[in-house]
Amino acid sequence: MTDFGMELPRLRGPVPGRASKALAGRLRAVESRNVTFLGEAFPVFWEEARGANVRDADDNVFLDFTGAFGVALAGHRNPLVTARVAAQTEQLVHGMGDVHPPAGKVELLERLAHLSPWNRTRTLLCGSGSEAVEAALKTGALASGRSGVLSFRGGYHGLTAGALAVTHRAHFRAPFRDSLFSGVSFASFPTDDASAARALEEVAGFIDVGAPGGHPIGTVIVEPIQGRAGVLVPPRRFLSELARLVRDAGCVLVMDEVFTGFGRTGDLFAGPADDAVPDVLCVGKALGGGLPIGACMARAEVMDAWPKASGEALHTSTFLGHPLSAAAALGFLDELEEGDLLRRVRTRGDSLMRGLVDALAGADGVREVRGRGLMLAVELAAPDGLPLAGGGAAVAERALAKGLIVLPAGDVGHVVELTPPAMLTDAQAEWGIATLTACVLEEIQSA
Repeated sequence: MTDFGMELPRLRGPVPGRASKALAGRLRAVESRNVTFLGEAFPVFWEEARGANVRDADDNVFLDFTGAFGVALAGHRNPLVTARVAAQTEQLVHGMGDVHPPAGKVELLERLAHLSPWNRTRTLLCGSGSEAVEAALKTGALASGRSGVLSFRGGYHGLTAGALAVTHRAHFRAPFRDSLFSGVSFASFPTDDASAARALEEVAGFIDVGAPGGHPIGTVIVEPIQGRAGVLVPPRRFLSELARLVRDAGCVLVMDEVFTGFGRTGDLFAGPADDAVPDVLCVGKALGGGLPIGACMARAEVMDAWPKASGEALHTSTFLGHPLSAAAALGFLDELEEGDLLRRVRTRGDSLMRGLVDALAGADGVREVRGRGLMLAVELAAPDGLPLAGGGAAVAERALAKGLIVLPAGDVGHVVELTPPAMLTDAQAEWGIATLTACVLEEIQSA
């Protein structure tokens, strides 16, 4: 029998099953109704995961093509991660990150500095990607001396107050618009050479005139590949030209690599791989190997815009440098550096892309298959040529019923997003592509 983690799906009955439905009823009674979508065909409740497999409360085994929001790049319950965490639990499970720090924090910061794109690096650790963005925005304001920010349409940087201000989608912003920082402008995010030239002209114009409210722009924040917008990939020279433009204007360039960083695209960082070295990097997701962690990394000269600590840190949190999260991150970095993770991502990503392109070639309702590494997307179109609103979510429901976990993306849910673990077996990859293709074609035909 194949080991759990390397299995093909095994379903014991309808999905979701009786246990998941019972848990959904219990959850409905106690959780904010805005958090978890509860429908007839969604969700299943996870109880165990390993490698690329998830087992739910009904003992169904699924194949995970989401990597749990991109976190499980090195596989669920990666052995190097769990070994580090298990050892740490026997020593220290909490410390005082900015007062009496855990010793492991130093090792993690040193490892991050070694992997950074700068000669001298300083890092601010935190608990999530959105927290890393908050720290980056503050760093940009301090280093530039200017309060305005330039972000990009379609960009997603998190839902905490500062991060939400630079997140574009109206669905997230609208209820809180009046309480968000108003000094943010949004430029177009390009997907081809022609739109890249226009976007760079927009960026230059925004920097010249400033952000709303009279805020001069000092920080530019960008995802090298827009994830939640539907895996939108800019042309190769856009990021390097953007970095040059921002640098010449004396602004701070922040690259949000929470999703793309540490190997998801087949490179250590997606921006520097496109010859675009930022001033600040935001990372998270895969770095924690399954435990919550984020980091705002920066050139030392930029991070040193923060004043020296005097006993009251200006930006900190209770769980900064948390020992278990730091141990998990060190385990993930062990896998990254010792386990040939980047080669796995490139090889598997290339094969998945070829499989999707070949299987969906000529399908009228498929506008594009795109991505890089293990960050892939299938964009769906309605018969009238417009985005197939809700099509990605419908495909996700169809796939779940067959044992495959995928997620929708795009501003109207018209994209199917794939961010699987790098540890997929050949059999899992082939089954996943065949199943996803069937679900996509079924949804297109029913549209």
